[in-house]
Amino acid sequence: MPFPLFNSIASWFLKKRIHQIELFLKYPVEVQQEVLMDLISFSKNTKIGYQYDFNSIKSYTEFKERVPIRSYEEIAEDINKSREGEDNLFWPTKIKWYAKSSGTTDSRSKFIPVSTEALEDCHYKAGKDMLSLYINNNTNTQLFTGKSLRLGGSQELHQNQQNYFGDLSSIIIDNMPLWAEINSTPSMRVSLMSDWDSKIKAILNECLSENVTSLVGVPSWMLVLLNQGLVKMNKSDIFEIWPNVEVYFHGGVSFRPYKNQYDQIFSSRPIHYYEIYNASEGFFAIQDQNHSDQLLLMLDYGIFYEFIPIGENLDSIVDIQNVKLFVEYEMVITTNGGLWRYRIGDVVRFTSLSPFRIQITGRTKHFINAFGEEVVIENTDKAIEEASIQTGVKIVDYTVAPIYMSENNSRGSHQWLIEFKDTPTNLETFGKMLDQKLRELNSDYDAKRYKNITMSSPKICVAQKGLFDKWLRNFNKIGGQHKIQRLSNDRKFIENLLKIEL
Repeated sequence: MPFPLFNSIASWFLKKRIHQIELFLKYPVEVQQEVLMDLISFSKNTKIGYQYDFNSIKSYTEFKERVPIRSYEEIAEDINKSREGEDNLFWPTKIKWYAKSSGTTDSRSKFIPVSTEALEDCHYKAGKDMLSLYINNNTNTQLFTGKSLRLGGSQELHQNQQNYFGDLSSIIIDNMPLWAEINSTPSMRVSLMSDWDSKIKAILNECLSENVTSLVGVPSWMLVLLNQGLVKMNKSDIFEIWPNVEVYFHGGVSFRPYKNQYDQIFSSRPIHYYEIYNASEGFFAIQDQNHSDQLLLMLDYGIFYEFIPIGENLDSIVDIQNVKLFVEYEMVITTNGGLWRYRIGDVVRFTSLSPFRIQITGRTKHFINAFGEEVVIENTDKAIEEASIQTGVKIVDYTVAPIYMSENNSRGSHQWLIEFKDTPTNLETFGKMLDQKLRELNSDYDAKRYKNITMSSPKICVAQKGLFDKWLRNFNKIGGQHKIQRLSNDRKFIENLLKIEL
């Protein structure tokens, strides 16, 4: 089929989904209640269904009263039993895949169940939706006249006696529908390569001659790929390699610290940046407007959402109809992968209630509050972005930890360990700009910094080139969704980094 005709047909097909999206935009509470009751009904004959008598649950109130909120550690035993072949524990259909996911600093792995229903009704549905929403906003798109360059995880799928496990992106690529596979590059063989360095070379060998019209991947890793492509082709602008690329779908880490660098390699004309919010546990939200930092919460993916206001106890949890604007919430999910009232660990806030749009503001375990400063990732990402723009430097990665008060130091502080692509000519100026922006963004931090009474100015330390990359390699965390922990409320992570010899 000629590409222009395929582009027209694909665009028409995806636009049909917009009418279904409009349904949950119009009736969000009703759609979410229906999702919950469908999950309960479908799972009533499982172990957890019998334990909490799902058959008699008729409302969210009853569900909330009976089923406890849980962390991974509290469900790990059943997940291990499921991986060993025991079925019908927390989901009625057989779980064939488990997304292997580890904490940012911990090498201990989690195995998140990925059911057939989660693949079809959540992850693949979301993949179509991100295209549908983009096309709906850009009616003259030529997205399907070329291919989408996907950059997934670097781990291959592994099989035990009963099932498969690996990086979520590997599971998705390995089971990808034909329509998505035809429209994607590189090949499945290259996409699933485990060695990151060899994989980057293979991707470039396959994709540099393709007509790439979109990019999909984590900002930090995609930047590595694109920069190596520029070097290989002796070019300074990605449009010189792929003249028809029009959108980059990104997620996994904040885009803020990297946006300036992307703008520089897409310098000859604008490109659309579209953020997505997905994880091993599910696909949750998609940017639905051009030039926006708000994400539309997707309500019909077989995921039921609850929210705990940060700083309050678990009893204060609410469903979507009772959330408030600009309040920080820990997100709790019940999914068609068999997770029931699961604490995913992400913190979000609602920027709109009609429709329900959110911003991701951090992780429940990733913050600094050693001196009452309440600094979250959103603060530090914005501050380092502003300081980088003002001083004209580029950031590879960073992490921040507290410097505690001691007998010789009556005030606390923050230590920033930053790997620069090019070190600032005046590190002191960079530090002052970063500190000033952080004070503007966070009144608690500003109060602690007032006249250096509680906290002194941040200590900026230049990381050796390649430090963060070496840490990731040491823990087999290269590629995919793997990332550096940006904020720590103790010094364990930063001290481990400082001990690494390059």
